[in-house]
Amino acid sequence: MIFPAIDLMDGGCVRLLKGDFDRRTNYSTNPIEVAHSFENSGAKWLHVVDLDGAKNPMTSQSELIVNIAKSVNIKIQTGGGLRNLDQVEFLLSSGINRVVIGSLAVKDPNLVKGWMQAIGSDKFVLAIDIFLDLDGTPRPTTNGWTQISKQSLWQVIDEFLGVGLKTILVTDIAKDGDLQGANIALYQDIMSRYPGLDLISSGGVGSLKDVRDLKALNPAGIIIGKALYENKFTLDQAISC
Repeated sequence: MIFPAIDLMDGGCVRLLKGDFDRRTNYSTNPIEVAHSFENSGAKWLHVVDLDGAKNPMTSQSELIVNIAKSVNIKIQTGGGLRNLDQVEFLLSSGINRVVIGSLAVKDPNLVKGWMQAIGSDKFVLAIDIFLDLDGTPRPTTNGWTQISKQSLWQVIDEFLGVGLKTILVTDIAKDGDLQGANIALYQDIMSRYPGLDLISSGGVGSLKDVRDLKALNPAGIIIGKALYENKFTLDQAISC
């Protein structure tokens, strides 16, 4: 399934190159209009990221995200700077289908596991942005990709299996925003190790060939952002290819 992405900053749609806020591209598109266009093109899910909230919790775009959810009849998962249970419950009670938890799951896994036990693991997506070290081990990054965890991706995933983890979203930060293709080998490895988990891939898609290569793996989802905004292909084409 294709998950078109909407990354929000200052009320508008943007894309960052490899997570760098100083390498930001602004798109002159209204997020609600973009959501409508994705719905009209056949999307069943939207992936919405609150980059303002990720950078500064005082500038959250939660209200805009809720307005996007109310404006369309498709499912929405969202994340970016979620730090407490009140934020999570507000979003889930306001029409959001799943919340996406990233760095916090690496830095404070017990807190996030408690949320999953209290609310239900099906309401959460564990988003892990990884860096491949010299021996090829995927290691989670935190704090805007500035810190690399000593844990492996496998250790982080294993930590959450006991609370019913269902869905993971993995991004190879070396691929994010460069439109040069996804890390197929990484996703193959994840799916072979964890056949019971739903994997959503993210990062690197720049052509319909990249989409087809990912679809051949049969993941639960493929996130596409920059390629759609820069008209490398249409969402309709990505869904049907």
